[in-house]
Amino acid sequence: MSQPNKAVIERLIACINDRQIEVMDELFHDDATMDWPQSRERVNGAANRRAIYGAFPQLPTITPRRLTSAGDLVVAEATLDYGGPVYETVFIFELSDGRIRKETAYWSEPFEAPAWRAQWVETF
Repeated sequence: MSQPNKAVIERLIACINDRQIEVMDELFHDDATMDWPQSRERVNGAANRRAIYGAFPQLPTITPRRLTSAGDLVVAEATLDYGGPVYETVFIFELSDGRIRKETAYWSEPFEAPAWRAQWVETF
């Protein structure tokens, strides 16, 4: 596991949870992109990232479930709690020179498993 890159993502999660979004400037490259495939949006660069995070109606509390790192890639599975809506999330971070170059985020609201497949699965 690449500990320095994992530490960058742990620090990112902490700065969002602590509502200290200015720390993000230390963690992302100025020309980094953030992709949100579900809404087909891409955030290009530091100015746009700052504007979006500064305008967020309510930042989530992020509870990481698992961080996996190999080379310049870190994958984070987490729960995002917006004080009401809760989302299960997967973040894919691509880093270079110890900073985030690209973030791709997928999120979904939890849902009840259908009864028809209960005989083949276990819940957690």
